[in-house]
Order: sequence, then structure tokens, then C-alpha cells
Amino acid sequence: MKITRQEVQYVARLARLQLDETEAEAMTGQLDRILSYIDKLNELDTSAVAPTTHAIAMVNAFREDELGPSLPRAEALANGPFQNGEAFVVPKIL
Repeated sequence: MKITRQEVQYVARLARLQLDETEAEAMTGQLDRILSYIDKLNELDTSAVAPTTHAIAMVNAFREDELGPSLPRAEALANGPFQNGEAFVVPKIL
């Protein structure tokens, strides 16, 4: 067995889980099967496999920053219900 009942109870306590005896027994068996499977994966020779950070090759899709014309202030302020000629006027929040 790769994991003991005491280790399962310790991890459950760290995770703030309350497992009764039946649940602890089931969890021990399930975790033991998972760890056994991982041991099988560790037997594979991965020395020729390059490390990957993502399963799909990703390319940065951002565009280059370019200076462009901005919206004139009067036109932008026309979209708001209240303005003072320089900025939008909003209610004070205290």
C-alpha cells in the first residue's frame, strides 16, 4: 500500500474534512490506486521529452501599440448625462 489510513486521516484533518471510518477506508483505497497509477507513469522514460508549459503552442495575439486619433473631449462628454465642460459630473460618495 502506498498510503496508510493514518496519512489519509492526517490529510483530511489538514483539509478540515471529517471522515468517518467508512469514508476513510474508501479514501485510503482510492488514493492508493491513484498513487499506484502515478508510480506506473514514473516508470516511463521521459528523458527525450521536452518540458512543456502548455499542451498547445500559443503565440501572443496582442497587436503592436500604435498612436491613433482620440475622441475629442466635447464629443466624449456629449455621451454623459452631466458634465462641466471638462469632465463628467457624478454624485459625491462619502
